[in-house]
Order: sequence, then structure tokens, then C-alpha cells
Amino acid sequence: MQNERKKYAALEARLGHAFGDYRLLEMALTHSSWANERGQAGQHNERQEFLGDAVLELCVSWELYRRFPSLREGELTRLRADMVGTASLARKARELGLDALLLLGCGEERQGGRSRDAILSDVFEAVLAAVYQDGGYAAAQGVVERVFAQDWPRDVTPQRSKDHKTHLQELCLQRFKGRPAYSLLACSGPEHARVFDVRLELPDGRAFYAQGRSCKKAEQEAARLAVENLHTTASQS
Repeated sequence: MQNERKKYAALEARLGHAFGDYRLLEMALTHSSWANERGQAGQHNERQEFLGDAVLELCVSWELYRRFPSLREGELTRLRADMVGTASLARKARELGLDALLLLGCGEERQGGRSRDAILSDVFEAVLAAVYQDGGYAAAQGVVERVFAQDWPRDVTPQRSKDHKTHLQELCLQRFKGRPAYSLLACSGPEHARVFDVRLELPDGRAFYAQGRSCKKAEQEAARLAVENLHTTASQS
């Protein structure tokens, strides 16, 4: 127990939660590739990922519901999608140091799995599930509020609340009199954990690439990158 406390002290401080059962956290940090290479089938974080996805959605939904009493369901849904997308969760995983703590198999390690957004977003969800299992809903809600403290929307306007693909299409029609084009480049990974790679091309030829757990999520992420780029270049001109 003492060794685990030392090993995970920094993570617990960032989460704002001290674990009573470190086995839950260790499971959350174990990728299936690590378990399979050691003949420990099922001793990995995929079930916790499933639970953590639901816990995260509830915690973020409640906080958005509380913060924005005047927003309608569709607007709240879009705000939540912005916060719990693959890239956002992977960034949070890195901020928490989960990439360094993650237990990966040798093959996945060689393929750069430690830096893949899809894997890191999954481990973030699994760790949140471990917090929920260890301390209940209040503990999980507290972690979400703490980890996302600087990410809650502050200035919500109708334009900002649109999904990224809709927003991008409107921008392209305004600026280029054309529409963005999406193409699926690859689909990899096991059937239960597919990763989709998409390419987005703007009418002016600029291209953006993104990954997601579904083609729709990958397209939304590519559209988000394109929207940010268009707003940045417009403010600089």
C-alpha cells in the first residue's frame, strides 16, 4: 500500500482523489495489449472504459445543465460533445500524466500507442471509472469539476453552440462559396475498439487530419481543427 501511495501520489493530487483500493487504479491503467502479452485475458481497462464513458457523460451533463439553465437540449449536447471528444480527453490524460503511467504491451509500445489520442482518451475514461468505483458519484463529479476547471464554456453564443461540421460548412460557404470534403483514410484496431482516420479538405486546398472512435467523431474533430484554423487566419489578416 505504501509503495502504491508513493507511485500514484502526483496523480492523486492532480485528480483531487486519494484511492482506498489501488487495484482499481492499476486496472484502469492497464491496456489490453499488456494483459494479453502476459496471458491475463480480461485483466485490463476496457470494462472500466465502458463505465467511465457513462460516468463522464453524466458528470459533464450535470455541470453544463447547472451552469447554463437557459440552454436547450441540442445546445447542451453540442457543448458536451466539445468537452468529451477524443482529442480533449487525450489532452487531459497527458496533463494528468496518464501517458507515462499507462501499462502497454511491447507491440503497442513500438507502434506509438502511448501517444495515440484514442488510447489516451480511453485510459482517461477508465481512470474516472476507477474513481467512481472507489469513491462513488460525488468523488467522480469532484474530479471532473477539478480536471475541467478551465474548460467550462464561458461565452456561449448560438454560433459557438453549433456542431463543428455545421459551423465549418457555413464558414466555407461564406468565404469560398464551396463546401468542405471529407474522406476516410483508414480504419484500424480490433472490432471493439476501432480507430478511424479521416482527411478534411477545404475548398482552398488546405487539409486537416483527425482520428476518432467512429467516422462521425473523427470528422467532427477534423472540422474543429479547420474552424480553429479559419478563425486564427482571419484574426491575423
